[in-house]
Amino acid sequence: MVVLLIVLLVLWAILAVIGFVVEGLVWLSIIAIILIAGTIAIGFVRRSITTKRNRV
Repeated sequence: MVVLLIVLLVLWAILAVIGFVVEGLVWLSIIAIILIAGTIAIGFVRRSITTKRNRV
């Protein structure tokens, strides 16, 4: 699961850089930034759920 999150974060970061480099693709960088934030949020939520289950 962690590997998948890291791969997604790298992919979204690459899309953000491409969007900023090519001015016509600024929308791509905005979408990539939103996807980065979403991926991080989902990773933290799943991680906290998993650690709570392991404690009980």
